[in-house]
Amino acid sequence: MDYDAIVIGAGHAGIEASLALSRMGFKTMVITQNLDQIGKLSCNPAVGGLAKGNMVREIDALGGQMAKLIDASMIQFRILNQSRGPAVQAPRAQADRFLYQTLAKKSLESQKGLAIFQDTVTELILSEDKKSCQGVKTERGNIITARTVIISAGTFMDGKIFIGKYTAQEGRLGELAAIGLGDFLRKHGFAMGRMKTGTPARIRRSTIDFSKMEEQGGDNTMYPFSFDYDEIKDRPYAPCFITYTNEKTHKIIDKNMHLSPLYGGDIVGKGPRYCPSIEDKVTRFPDRERHQIFIEPEGLNTEEMYMNGISSSLPEKVQEEFIRTLPGLENVEIMRPGYAVEYDYIDPTTLYPTMESKHVSGLYFAGQTNGTSGYEEAGVQGLMAGINAGLKMNGEEPLILNRSEAYAGVLIDDIVTLGTDEPYRMFTSRAEYRLNLRHDAADIRLFEKGEKAGLRSKEDVEKFREKVKNIDAIKDLLRESRIKKELLTDVIKENALGKTLYDVVKDPAITITELKKVVPSLNNYSTPLLNHVELDIKYEGYIVKQNQQVNKFMKMESVKIPVDFDFSSIEGLSNESREKLIKIKPLSVGQASRISGVRTSDIAVLLLVLGKGGKK
Repeated sequence: MDYDAIVIGAGHAGIEASLALSRMGFKTMVITQNLDQIGKLSCNPAVGGLAKGNMVREIDALGGQMAKLIDASMIQFRILNQSRGPAVQAPRAQADRFLYQTLAKKSLESQKGLAIFQDTVTELILSEDKKSCQGVKTERGNIITARTVIISAGTFMDGKIFIGKYTAQEGRLGELAAIGLGDFLRKHGFAMGRMKTGTPARIRRSTIDFSKMEEQGGDNTMYPFSFDYDEIKDRPYAPCFITYTNEKTHKIIDKNMHLSPLYGGDIVGKGPRYCPSIEDKVTRFPDRERHQIFIEPEGLNTEEMYMNGISSSLPEKVQEEFIRTLPGLENVEIMRPGYAVEYDYIDPTTLYPTMESKHVSGLYFAGQTNGTSGYEEAGVQGLMAGINAGLKMNGEEPLILNRSEAYAGVLIDDIVTLGTDEPYRMFTSRAEYRLNLRHDAADIRLFEKGEKAGLRSKEDVEKFREKVKNIDAIKDLLRESRIKKELLTDVIKENALGKTLYDVVKDPAITITELKKVVPSLNNYSTPLLNHVELDIKYEGYIVKQNQQVNKFMKMESVKIPVDFDFSSIEGLSNESREKLIKIKPLSVGQASRISGVRTSDIAVLLLVLGKGGKK
């Protein structure tokens, strides 16, 4: 073989997959159509958000790259939902899009054992029995062999963009689509479909009247996504702005709706429910008087500004007309129009939770190719595909994250078990055990898994163990110290006398910051570490209750089902359940129980046959 592994595509999934494989010691090649577009933030110039920020921290905890890239390129930072509980808080940062992209490419170029090659993959090399993948063929006739192939093609596999009546075979505006691979997969029996997403116009900063908009600032302190350091220093700051659509905007859009490819039947792929185009918003919410639009900088050294919340595929003249009805944009200059893009994706239920194809050994899929949306969703899939491909080549057990230990586990379980017919987006509400999935505790949950996979250095391990040691030390200090009269403050009142500091922290009105005033030794620890301990203590009772639910969940997850298990031979299963089980091929009874259409009585039969509910 020329390589141990080939990764197709160098977007966010491809970056994580190729870096993981090469860091695990495998000779890897990443193939992309354009070396200058590696790691491009195709849509909004931001990383993180609710649940998404948690996944970025999970990527970092496991040994991935995304957190480090955004830390080095952020120009604004916010913790979302600070007024609410920790389970729904998450970090989000505006990025300097061009700096992020430069750093992403550099991370690949500097990685030992990773080759980068510009070409377009059009076919896979399959074994004679078509049951294993052995490499790729490219548009220019190159034949490159490998033990493992990961497809992370994003929106480029037979991509097609739409702006009014204008169409082009492109994955992004001005970038050619990857033609051939989608047809190859269909021809060889892969279950494929079409999906759609979109992006708004980019406008020129110097033509915006910001005095008519609301300024949206970030937090005073920029905290890192990566666990490798405690704070971010010397990053420049840039504000965002808010404006709104109005009745005039909506009338223009409604009058020209017949010109939209979304409503003219030109686009067959289903778009994202939770990130709709402005055409969708006007149609679905006719009573809404206005929609909020965020004006976000694309970077520090560009005039381009991104219009978050107003993606469109209407003709360019119509876009210009309705955009100029927004306050502050009356004389705005459009630098790039908004557009929709339709592309091929694979039915993710044809994949194992390892991201490997159920039909072709050694072939993995990751990112938007699996029907998801978002940089963060793509990145975590790429990382897990890379890790599992490496573990398989080493003859080791796969790494499958369950729903109680990572948003990544929720995401992958959802798509491979339930599938998706629209671009899947992660939300905190999708996670049943989200109190356990706090973003600040991602390394506590996942670091050792990344270490076991071979993605952590000796220095990383020593630093992590020191962190765990310090967390225990802080908790011991709080348990051993009691409130004395001289420690009372305006916040720590007489009813706290005699209590341990540990119990005092449970009071919602008292923070670790308050305790630092009366216990100077707490100042020896970093703010993120103290905040972590505070949340552990304040939500201890809720976490104990949730862990009881997790224990019940894990009992079902622990009943494993062999990959080659013959569901067709089991008596007592309903016909619908048998069909679903044969299609999905669940790897545990827990996963089987989450398949739509599988009855509780059928799970009981499975448990019986597997010897967990009685004798066969």
